[in-house]
Amino acid sequence: MPSCPHKFKSTNRVAAVMVLLTVGLTALISGTAACRKLNVNERRGDAATVPTVGGTPDARPVLLAFGDSLTAGYGLAPEDSYPALLQRRLDEAGYRYRVVNAGVSGDTTAGGLRRLEWSLADPVSIIIIALGGNDGLRGQPVSELKSNLARMIELAKGRGARVILAGMEAPPNLGSSYTSEFRATYRDLADRYNVPLIPFLLEGVGGRPELNQPDGIHPNVEGEKVMFENVWRVVERELKQ
Repeated sequence: MPSCPHKFKSTNRVAAVMVLLTVGLTALISGTAACRKLNVNERRGDAATVPTVGGTPDARPVLLAFGDSLTAGYGLAPEDSYPALLQRRLDEAGYRYRVVNAGVSGDTTAGGLRRLEWSLADPVSIIIIALGGNDGLRGQPVSELKSNLARMIELAKGRGARVILAGMEAPPNLGSSYTSEFRATYRDLADRYNVPLIPFLLEGVGGRPELNQPDGIHPNVEGEKVMFENVWRVVERELKQ
């Protein structure tokens, strides 16, 4: 799909969410499959993928960044993805956590629900659930979005993980009723399950050409830093409690 960053206005929040129209469509099927395999193996604790520190297994509690291409860091070097930035900030601040990037490009809440149990096979201390953009892209019923997210929250909490939910926005071309209901889903779930909410993962990034890659969809290196700060504000507050 051709990029059209020139059509966005940075001051228009509604226009900003148009980036969600094509989130994940650029992911190759083979790349997605490889990503799924890597994440599953890492969570199962295969010797080849478990990090070590000084030759011994890294025993730090896991902070699982669980999402789609926005979490995977599509189009960026691994060290520039928001989970990598989060690891560096945690280290600098003296928090002993190991961040695991469980982002799969093109994933929906249904796909996330199917693979979440694998990702929780080993203990996870904190999980950031950042899914739903591709549901909005496909015009999936909001009831399904809400049900899938609720089940993921319940599953993660049932395994003893502290949950942080990242809010998303639906494409405005689906109508005001749909977009309002979509947005409210994240607030409702955060209230129902008493979990911290990142209001909008792409706040300050969506619709700003200078902060996005040439596709006008995914954050570039500078945009990723802004998105990371949206995440960090909530993560830091949760860690201080």
